[in-house]
Amino acid sequence: MTAPMAQGQQDLGYRRLIELGIALSAEKNHNRLMEKILLGAKELTNADGGTLYQVEEGKRLRFEILRNDTLKTAMGGTTGKPIPFPPVPLYDEAGNPNHKNISASAALSGNTFNIEDAYDAVRFDFAGTKAFDAKTGYRSKSFLTVPLKNHDGEVVGVLQLINARDAQGAVIPFSAETAPLIEALASQAAIALDNQMLLDAQKQLFTSFIQLIASAIDAKSAYTGGHCRRVPELTNMLTRAAVNAKEGPFANFSLTEDEWYELEVAGGMHDCGKVTTPEFVVDKATKLETIYNRIHEIRTRFEVAKRDVEIEYLKAVMAGGDEAGLRAARDARLKQLDEEFLFVAECNVGGEFMAPEKVERLRKIAATTWLRTLDDAVGLSWEEANRKPKEKPTLPVVENLLADKEEHLVKHDKPPIPADNQWGFNIKTPPFKFNLGEVYNLSIGRGTLTNEDRYHINDHIVQTIIMLEALPFPKNLRRVPEWAGGHHEKMDGTGYPKGLTRQQMSVPARIMAIADIFEALTARDRPYKKAKKLSEAVKIMSFMKKDAHVDPELFDLFLTSGVYKEYADKFLLPDQIDEVDIKQYLPKAAE
Repeated sequence: MTAPMAQGQQDLGYRRLIELGIALSAEKNHNRLMEKILLGAKELTNADGGTLYQVEEGKRLRFEILRNDTLKTAMGGTTGKPIPFPPVPLYDEAGNPNHKNISASAALSGNTFNIEDAYDAVRFDFAGTKAFDAKTGYRSKSFLTVPLKNHDGEVVGVLQLINARDAQGAVIPFSAETAPLIEALASQAAIALDNQMLLDAQKQLFTSFIQLIASAIDAKSAYTGGHCRRVPELTNMLTRAAVNAKEGPFANFSLTEDEWYELEVAGGMHDCGKVTTPEFVVDKATKLETIYNRIHEIRTRFEVAKRDVEIEYLKAVMAGGDEAGLRAARDARLKQLDEEFLFVAECNVGGEFMAPEKVERLRKIAATTWLRTLDDAVGLSWEEANRKPKEKPTLPVVENLLADKEEHLVKHDKPPIPADNQWGFNIKTPPFKFNLGEVYNLSIGRGTLTNEDRYHINDHIVQTIIMLEALPFPKNLRRVPEWAGGHHEKMDGTGYPKGLTRQQMSVPARIMAIADIFEALTARDRPYKKAKKLSEAVKIMSFMKKDAHVDPELFDLFLTSGVYKEYADKFLLPDQIDEVDIKQYLPKAAE
C-alpha cells in the first residue's frame, strides 16, 4: 500500500482540478477536449499511460485517445494517428454484459475500479494486457478505471490510467486519495463531453437541414440540379486558396474554425429563396412556357384556321364558284398559315435575337382571326376565372390567333418586398406579377424570360436575405445573411438586390459571387444555354473583371491558384475541359 497524499499535494491537486475543469468547459474541439481529459488525469496521478474510450451506440467502447510515456506511444486525438485496436464490446454475442473486461465493466456498472496489480487480479480478464506486455516488454501493473457519467448519470465514456509512478519513477498503485480526484475530473469531463456531443448533434442536425433544403431546391428543377451543392464547393476551394496565400492582397486573410462553419452554412443556404420561385419560371425553356408550353394551344388555333379555309373553299365550290381558282387560293392560304405557324414556333424557341421586323411580322400574324364557339370561362379555377373580364361576350366570338388579353395579367396579391424595406433593397416591383400575354412573350428580345420573369428569378436573392434575416442565428453565424445574400452584387454597385460596391462587401461574399457565376457558366443542366467550355467561361469572367462586375484580385487568385482547373476536373465533362492560357487575363506582375 502507498502512503496517503500529503496535504500540500492534495491542495495542488484540487487547484489543478479546478483549472482543468475551466479548460474543459471552454474547449470546443472534440479531439483537443479528449486529450485534455486524458492528459489532465495523467498529470494528476503521474500515470505512465492512459486510454480514453467513448461509448458508441450503447454497444461498444471506441478508442479515442491512447498515450504511453515509456513506449513513446501517442495515438488518436490531434495526432492524426489511428488507433489500430478494435472497439471493446459491452455485450457478447448472446447479449450478456461483458464484465470480464475492466473497461466494459466500468461502463456497464458505472463503478470505478482501482487495481494494484493486473497480474494478481482475478475479477477481470487481463489476458490481452499480458499478451501485449509479452510482445512489447512492457509491464502493466496498476490500473485506475473510471466511468465518465453525464448529468443524467449515463456513462458516456471510460477513462483508464495505467501505472502510477512515484517521484523516482517507480510504478506504484493508485492511492485511495487519487481515485476521488480522478472521479471528480471524470465527472467534469463527462459533462463537457456530453455538452459537446449535444452541440455536435445540434450542429449535425442543422447541417443536415441545410443539405435537405439545398437538395430540395436542386430537385425542384431538373435544370439547376446540383447548383446548391457545387457553389459551396467552389466557394470553399477559392476561400482555401485565399487562406493559403503567403503573399499578395490575401496574405493576411484567414478564417477561424467557427468562420469556416459560417461559410459552410452561407454556401448551403445561398439560394434558399428559390423555394419561392415558380418552377415554370426557373424551367422556362420557351417563351410561351408556363406550367406547360402554350405553343400547343396556338397550334390548335392554326389548325382551326386551316379548317376554316377548307370549309370556305368547299362552300364557295358548292355555291358554283370557279373550282380551280378557289383551289389555288385555298392552297396559297394554307401554305401561308403553315409558314406563319412555323415562324411563330421558331420565335417561341428564343434562341435568336428578335429584330424589329420580326416583331412586326408577329403582330401581323396575330391579327389573323378565328371563330370561337365555346365558352372559355367554364372549367377554370377561381383565381383564373377572377382574371377574366366581368362581361361575357355573346357566342360565337371572333378572336385573334395570338393575343394579349386581360386575363393574361396576373396581378400582385401583395408587395413582395415589405414596405419598410429595412434591408435596403433597390429592386422595383414590376406592375404585374406575371404577364402571360402571347404576343408580349413571343416578342421577347433575347432568351425566354420577360421582365416579370426576370424579376422573379432575381427575387430569389431578396427572399434568401429575408428568410435568413428571420432566423435567430447565434453570434458565430450572424454574417450568414450577408455572405449568402451578396452573390448577385457587382463590384461597381450595379448588381442586386442592394447595389453594393466592392468596398461594402466582405471577402467571403465576393468569393461566393465568383463561384455562383462560374458554376452557372459551366453548368451543363440549363435549358436555355449550352454548357461553356472551360476557356470560354474564363474568358467571359475576364470581361466581367474588366467591367468591375467581379472582384479583380479574387479572379486573379482564382486563376493563379489553379482553382478553376481543380473545379473543372471535379465537376465538368471531359469535352468541356480545354487548355486555358491564363497569362492573357493576369496583370503583368502576376504572370
